[in-house]
Amino acid sequence: MSRPIIAALLALCATGAAHAQTRELSAGGELIDGVAAIVNDGVVLKSELDEQVQLISSRLRQQGLELPPENVLRQQVLERLVTQEVQMQRANRAGLRITDEMVNGALQDVARRNGIALSQLPQALASQGIDYASYRDNLRKEITLSMLRQRDVVSRILISPRELDQYLERQKNAPSEAISYNISHILIAVPQSATPEQLAAAEERAEDVHRRAVAGEEFAKLAVAYSNSQTALEGGVLGWRKGTELPTVLADAVVKLKAGEVSDIIRTPSGYHLVRVNEVRNDDGPSMVQQVHARHILIKTNELQDDATVEQRLSAARDRILKGEDFAGLASTLSEDPGSAAEGGDLGWTNPGTFVPEFEAQLASLKEGEISQPFHTQFGWHIVQLLGRREIDNSAEMKRQRAYAALRESKAEEETELWLRRLRDEAFVEIKM
Repeated sequence: MSRPIIAALLALCATGAAHAQTRELSAGGELIDGVAAIVNDGVVLKSELDEQVQLISSRLRQQGLELPPENVLRQQVLERLVTQEVQMQRANRAGLRITDEMVNGALQDVARRNGIALSQLPQALASQGIDYASYRDNLRKEITLSMLRQRDVVSRILISPRELDQYLERQKNAPSEAISYNISHILIAVPQSATPEQLAAAEERAEDVHRRAVAGEEFAKLAVAYSNSQTALEGGVLGWRKGTELPTVLADAVVKLKAGEVSDIIRTPSGYHLVRVNEVRNDDGPSMVQQVHARHILIKTNELQDDATVEQRLSAARDRILKGEDFAGLASTLSEDPGSAAEGGDLGWTNPGTFVPEFEAQLASLKEGEISQPFHTQFGWHIVQLLGRREIDNSAEMKRQRAYAALRESKAEEETELWLRRLRDEAFVEIKM
């Protein structure tokens, strides 16, 4: 819906001039849309709510999950839309802008994952009853919210070397990192400044949900109906997590459970948690990776030298090396890569995925000792020489990397819930249904 209509809706809601204070009429008296909720200076439209309820209901049915009563589902979906609107308003105030190129790149990834060309994506979506323009708008919103979370939460989480070492030491007495758990989660949230009455109500609800879950009621259905977590409308599913990657607040409970069991209630600053272990598996085995050792020369374009000039300079440098001139010596004088020029262009031994795809593709095509033709990446123009390949057991390094990621993600999950609850509590929200 266009901005003028949204503005009109806000004006009508503010003055009480609209029918039931939630309606906007066309000149001919035809109903255009309604307001489901006022959120600060924005709105959640009834059409948005209806569309999301329909999409989520369809997805839950496809997953074979029993739907909660319609009024409960609508309330859950409305709460998610309200929280999203609060976040979008914050993103707008922060000046976060998602370019068309970023959206196109994300759409390209969606198409690639589904094994189709980007040009086929609108037709593929239409076959599932999904409007391409709406899908594109929703994707832009998802990217915006992800960037906002990265900016406001994730980027502020710091993991010190000491904290990482302590975590690894604790893991020696924890379940093996080779064991993975497929888990689902329910959060009964409490406001940041909850009153005793609110705390008592939340605890009572958590106890009721826990009793029903333990008695065998479908956990996913309970999550959809009662959870305040961001995964509520996905049935609370968190998916597969290694023992060392479990959220800190849930880890102690999860490792004591067998497949199909539900934890006791876990109290944290964000509220009351329940977790169910759906499956357990053992992924034991070494982490073998094929590393490459390479060196390169990077030259960037500028106002004095265009792509053709830079490519020609690198071709000339390559010819000089092939005639016997020292690669390292040329790299130290020519290369504009501050990280490797002083090392003669040496990039050391690196794991797969270290470099951008174009650079990785060049390395994959080279034999040991071979030097590539000049090629372009987002960083500039390169020539690269493959010095060697090796396969190593990278378990120790991978363990440290996974520990770092697990610490960061476990902090991020809890901090995100607190951040969202704070944004929601600080917002002016008036439900109009």
